Parts: sequence; C-alpha cells; structure tokens
Amino acid sequence: MKFIALWLCLMCILMFILQGFIGTDSVILDSSLKFSEPWRLLTSLFAHSGMGHLLSNLFALGLFGLILEGRIGSKKLLWLFLISGVIINLLTPYPRSLGASGAIFAILGALIVLRPLMMVWVSGMPLPMILAGLMWLLQNVFGLFIPSNIGHIAHLGGLFIGLGMGFYWRKIFGDTIKRRKKNPLLEKKLDDWEKTWQ
Repeated sequence: MKFIALWLCLMCILMFILQGFIGTDSVILDSSLKFSEPWRLLTSLFAHSGMGHLLSNLFALGLFGLILEGRIGSKKLLWLFLISGVIINLLTPYPRSLGASGAIFAILGALIVLRPLMMVWVSGMPLPMILAGLMWLLQNVFGLFIPSNIGHIAHLGGLFIGLGMGFYWRKIFGDTIKRRKKNPLLEKKLDDWEKTWQ
C-alpha cells in the first residue's frame, strides 16, 4: 500500500470524528487501564484533544511521513509509527495521554539520521534537518521543566527511537556520498519525491 502516511492521517481524522460521537474517555490512554484495556495503546495514538492538536499532527505526519516513506518504504514507515507509538504508550509516566506526536517524533528522528542536510522550515527559518532536530530536542528537554499539557517525555522517547532506527537503516537508506555515487538515479528519484512533498 502506498502513501501510508496519508492513510495514517485519515485514521486520525476518522478517530477525531468518532470522538465527537463516543467521547474521548473510551479511547484515551489511561495508565491504570493500559493492561486491562490494551486497545487503548493503539486508539490513543489516533485520538486528539482538539482541532489544533489534530491539525498540527496531521501536517507533521503528512509531510515528514511521506518524505520518510519515499526513502524506507510504506511497510517500514507503518511499523515505525505503530511500534514506536505503542512503546511510548507502554512506558509513558503520564496518567492520561493521547495523540500521534510521540510516533511522529520517531519519524523525525529517523529523518535526522537518514537526511541530515534536508532543509526544513522551523519557526520561520530554513534549517538543515540535523539542526532542526537539535532545536526540537532542546525545546522538549526545556519543556520538561515548564508545566504544560504537552507530552515532552513522549516526544523525546519517540525522537530517540527514531534516531536508533535511523542508524539501523542508515547503511541501506541513508543519504551518503557513497550511496549517491553508487546509485545516482535512485538518489535523484528520492530527491524528486522529497521535493514533491516539501
């Protein structure tokens, strides 16, 4: 299946609509219920607290998910999203949580390793992915000390899972000088795919 990032976005939209009918309590991750009601480990990945939360995650998942999907393939992207999200939900210290941002940070982490020089916009500035990743890391580390409803620990967990997977995949999918010399047509195709979604 192609465009899995867009299918994941659609799942988030459908879950948000469903929340309007059944409420959020039955799909949110409640730490006291994560083992007795394990479906919450998945449903909470697609549930969101409001329209702003949903739209920001849809933007990041659609954009960065499609770019990573072009490099590693649909199946690997799907498994990265689902497995990182479930691991984060299993280990989260929060009493209640929901949203796809931890799994999205796993996607970002993988891209930081695989496409470190890819230019992205962060707070109105064009930055290479590796510097953007450093900014996201620092924002979430500092965020740990500022009371908010943002899951900074989940973001950091996802980022480190993604970095780990990025290093695991780097030899096969990484953007390196050696790969560009060995497979110039493939790398051009991947560059064109990424430009389509940037």
